[in-house]
Amino acid sequence: MTTPESGGGTAETGPDRGVRDGRGRWTDAAAVLSFVLLAFWVTARFWVNPGDGVRDNRSDQAQFEWMMAHGARVVTDFAYPFASDRMNVPDGVNLMANTSVLSISLPMTPVTVLFGPRTAFLVFLTAGMIATGVAWYFVLSRVLIGARGPAWLGAGFCAFAPAMVSHANAHPNIVSQFVVPLIVWRTLRLAEPGRWLRNGVLLGLLIVWQAFLNLEILLMTAIGLAVVVGALAFGRPELRRGIRPFAAGLGVAAAVAAALLAYPLYVQFFGPGAYQGLSRLIRGYRTDLAAYVAWSSESVAGDARSAARLAKNPTEENAFFGWPLVVLVIALVWWLRRNAVVLGLAGVGLLLFLFSLGREIRFAGRDTGVPGPWAPLENLPILHSVVPTRWSLALTPLIGVLLALGADRARRLARRHPDARPQIRSVTVTVLAMALLPILPTPLPSVRLDPTPEFVRSGAWRPYVAGGHSIVTLPLPDTTYADPLRWSAETRLEMPLARGYFLAPDTRPGAGRVALFTAPPRPTSTFVTMIRRTNAVPPITPQDRVAAVDDLRYWRAGAVVLDPRQKQADALRRGMTELTGIDPVLTGGLWLWDVRPLVD
Repeated sequence: MTTPESGGGTAETGPDRGVRDGRGRWTDAAAVLSFVLLAFWVTARFWVNPGDGVRDNRSDQAQFEWMMAHGARVVTDFAYPFASDRMNVPDGVNLMANTSVLSISLPMTPVTVLFGPRTAFLVFLTAGMIATGVAWYFVLSRVLIGARGPAWLGAGFCAFAPAMVSHANAHPNIVSQFVVPLIVWRTLRLAEPGRWLRNGVLLGLLIVWQAFLNLEILLMTAIGLAVVVGALAFGRPELRRGIRPFAAGLGVAAAVAAALLAYPLYVQFFGPGAYQGLSRLIRGYRTDLAAYVAWSSESVAGDARSAARLAKNPTEENAFFGWPLVVLVIALVWWLRRNAVVLGLAGVGLLLFLFSLGREIRFAGRDTGVPGPWAPLENLPILHSVVPTRWSLALTPLIGVLLALGADRARRLARRHPDARPQIRSVTVTVLAMALLPILPTPLPSVRLDPTPEFVRSGAWRPYVAGGHSIVTLPLPDTTYADPLRWSAETRLEMPLARGYFLAPDTRPGAGRVALFTAPPRPTSTFVTMIRRTNAVPPITPQDRVAAVDDLRYWRAGAVVLDPRQKQADALRRGMTELTGIDPVLTGGLWLWDVRPLVD
């Protein structure tokens, strides 16, 4: 299929002339090298200091290390891929309803087994950014644009825009958007005459690949493509002759994806551990209107304190384009308004912008009381599992493509008007520099992670998990304390954990099975949470002791362990000792309560 570009030609006429020449190959190599350098620049502190982790999101890093270990376990031990009993004993975790990233963790098994889950996580994070830039570069230069320079500009933005660098704070599944341009490419090829079956199968397989990487990104990609393809069909009547092969290929893609995803999606939505949407609190996370013209924390012009007022956390700075780029985007849409692709991109962008404002518009850190367009949609099936602020994340590839189209139009103008070429190039470079230099990324901040206790590294935990027992950690793992997931990952998940950090349904009466970020509370978990909040041991009654034994039996606990490096370690140690009547022993760097006599 020929794809319209800013100059009105086809993308196939441009790249074919230069693909074979040596200069073009060197340009491609330089583009790929630039993405490699940028990715290592963003993650530099983690590579230079292997003991460091993501400062602003240690919990998600631990969770993804656990997921990498699970993928390796699926390959080496033939474990069930869509759920696991290695965390949240005895109920387990529905991994299809969580970020299991099987499309990455499975093929990366050799890295995980040979170098450990922390290295696998870092490779995933860094390579994901590189692959995203490379994929967008080749799709833009070979399919959508037809020129390497504009393609490099657009691809660089798609991979290293402020939102992408923000999510590099331990969200490798989100920065790894390299499948998205491939889906775009294969969708456009559906209209190719005579190849609807092959093209449909290829698109279907790409959809499945992305589904096991991040379903949220897949949903946003589908919405964006639907609007842009519709704009093309409306604005370019000559393309309508391809509607029959396009529809046939799309049907094949849907059939392939449905066949391969039917069971995994059944597990996700109806299997044990399935939940009914996110909590109202999480669904209230939206993009502050002022964030669109602000600078992100990890950009050259950014300031973490200013950005903190406009985003829930450093990982969710999904807009933060800066006012010069916002002005440029508006100007480009007007300049290229005769292009059907640009009109489609503008339509999708406006839709995503409005959705990102959430149920109530917020400006400069304050609620305005003005309802947002997302309000009537947030409770709909599937949409009730979307975090509204993520819609602004989906603007990044749209702007990247728009920048590439604008740069290509300027390039064509310079060719057609050689006398004005210096002025056109000067204006283009100046405008792009003003818009993009302030948002260039800086290296992500890191923090020294506590070394894994000797109790875990040495395998001293093994006798305590024999016979189906689990390890109970203090504090119990959750969103704020996920280190036990890292410990378990280093044992290749052979050390099972009670509770954990994952999404699970709230099964309490009246809760509606909305998602919690850990298992529903039990008396002992509530007791531990109270100690963490107050750093004091609450009064303990005989009923508390009975409930604690019931909980330990429910968790099949073989041992309770406490890292003395925790802030509330003294209070937690006193509380657990009074609760169980067992004196702990310091072993392998951890306080340990052998609770098998209570449980068995």
